[in-house]
Amino acid sequence: MKKTRFFQTLIALTVAVSAALAGCSSAPQAGTNANTNASGQTGTAAPDATKKAGGTLVIARLSDANNLDPHFLTQINSAAIIHHKVYEGLVRMDKESKYVGALATEWKQLDDVTWEFKLRSGVTFHDGTPFNAEAVKATIARVQDPAVGSNRANLFEAIKEVKVVDDQTVQFILHYPYTPLLSVLASAEGGILSPKAIEQYGKELTKHPTGTGPYKFESWTPGQEVVLVKNDSYWGDKPKLDKVVFKTVPEDTTRLAMVETGEAQVAEQLPVTEVDRVQNSTSMTLGRYASFSSEHIGINTKKKPFDDVRVRQAIAHAIDKPSIIQGVYNDVGTAAHASVSPTMVGYSPNVKDAKYDLELSKKLLAEAGYANGFKATIYLNDNKARINVAEVLQQQLKQINIDLEVKVLEFGAYIDAATKGETDLFISGWGNATGDADYNQYNLFHTKSQGAAGNHSFYSNPEVDKLIEEGRKEKDEEKRKQIYEKAQQIEMDEAALVPYRYSENLAAIEKGVEGVWISPAGHIEVDDITLP
Repeated sequence: MKKTRFFQTLIALTVAVSAALAGCSSAPQAGTNANTNASGQTGTAAPDATKKAGGTLVIARLSDANNLDPHFLTQINSAAIIHHKVYEGLVRMDKESKYVGALATEWKQLDDVTWEFKLRSGVTFHDGTPFNAEAVKATIARVQDPAVGSNRANLFEAIKEVKVVDDQTVQFILHYPYTPLLSVLASAEGGILSPKAIEQYGKELTKHPTGTGPYKFESWTPGQEVVLVKNDSYWGDKPKLDKVVFKTVPEDTTRLAMVETGEAQVAEQLPVTEVDRVQNSTSMTLGRYASFSSEHIGINTKKKPFDDVRVRQAIAHAIDKPSIIQGVYNDVGTAAHASVSPTMVGYSPNVKDAKYDLELSKKLLAEAGYANGFKATIYLNDNKARINVAEVLQQQLKQINIDLEVKVLEFGAYIDAATKGETDLFISGWGNATGDADYNQYNLFHTKSQGAAGNHSFYSNPEVDKLIEEGRKEKDEEKRKQIYEKAQQIEMDEAALVPYRYSENLAAIEKGVEGVWISPAGHIEVDDITLP
């Protein structure tokens, strides 16, 4: 399989930063039996080969999925349920952030705009439909079809044609050289769908996920749980678990209590406020894993007074990020200076953010005509840490006479409000699915991504759009980094959003449960999990 220097750089960068994060923050803590895995992240031990497979894994999580269709994903909660479990792509990213074969066994780049993939034979979808080149073509055609209206179509716009060479060979013909192609095909959005299911269910496919993965969809009770069951006909290594249940449990303490009592084996989206409880527990292990994601304070650039760049800059200069990391997050994660995290390709330490400077903030507000400040509302989902962040922001922005009302919504309602542009300010995050800056840049900042695709700031800058498009096409890794550096600096200067934290993925794990791993994209992987 051919791999360019670009992909080798991704591997080296991600592993290096993961190791650095592990070295400073992921050592096993007193009162736990945490082990450090191969990537340097604290979690459960590798599974014991002598352990008996089977059983039901219950994962308690903060929020329910809002869509189980790869072409309509808007949040990690949904992607984590289907990615690598129900749906598989042509390639996947392993624990060392290397691209390895999944439904494709090998691939090569024939020229700047042509990629060829050899497909795995003997694979069937969960509905019995054969997997072949036609299925790949049908999947890409669906996500690109304007009539379908996929909010992930922008990820695939570089693809001009999917050419079926034979049943087991497919070529991607691109409009232009597109460096992140493998990263997109490895993402949750790159899952290959059953052609029969596409025809049968249309937009109702979200209620009938049908892929080739090791687990089949059984049921979804909105607000309660999603149930997956073992696919006995899976082409690869047989699933170790009989069933995986994703339970929606909004209350943090309840999720942990479920792990303590054995009602659940993993509690995801562990708030930093509960870290000490897990570390001091005799029944739980703390899992800490490197992350591609960052958290930010978004600003709706289409609403007054936030359409004035000086107002946005004033807000950015009034936010004391280190105090938020220390006071709210107990030093879990690090202060962010750009939207692209250090674990990703395209990160640059040279990007400068708005330094904390209250006098400058007041000056900028006065210049914009708001010397006496104004009232605004900040929107967020029901996440305890983000609620605490909002309360800190209330105090920080009060110092520049901005009276901030905090509006906490259920996650689905929050996403809906942000997508429709109903927010003033908002607290959110971006869980990068690919490890490549393109995923952040295009979805968060490109004009075409306004709304459901991720640009909830409704930011638009033709120069930034052009740089993002150039970054997609550039093959030289150093030139590509410089392009993204320039784009990020403009974004920070114009303060469409204010990144404040590079995240870690945390989980509470029942002692005796082995093989738990949360990928940098934020997806819990169940391939190697065994139960006591």
